Amino acid sequence: MERINAQHVSEPGLVVLDITAADEATAEASMADLEQRWATSGIMPVQREPGTPDVKARVYADTRRGPAASA
Repeated sequence: MERINAQHVSEPGLVVLDITAADEATAEASMADLEQRWATSGIMPVQREPGTPDVKARVYADTRRGPAASA
């Protein structure tokens, strides 16, 4: 995954969440749940590294704002 840009965590309440799950469906469901709670970057692409049993995704969130703020 890309390096975390300082802009993504430049203020209190801004977070970067790296998700690791067994499969795409679980990762996407987790991102959808986070989206219901906070303003997030939405459901991001899921990546699978060859030779590993898991998938990964990264979500950017603003924990100061609810989901309506992400629209």
